[in-house]
Amino acid sequence: MFQNQDEQLKQQLFDLRLEHGGLNELIDRMVSDPTVDQLQLARLKKRKLQLKDAIEKLESRLIPDIDA
Repeated sequence: MFQNQDEQLKQQLFDLRLEHGGLNELIDRMVSDPTVDQLQLARLKKRKLQLKDAIEKLESRLIPDIDA
């Protein structure tokens, strides 16, 4: 069961990283455009930060617990 759960988490992590990278490229292109909709840009940046937080949470769940 744990193996399957880890694989699901890894797939979610991959998907989130893929979306984060795509948003990063889109934001980079939009920033260089002076006619860009600033509200849309702000929303994309917010989504990118949400993805970053979700990625960090998943990464921490995949790190095995270490007995102290």
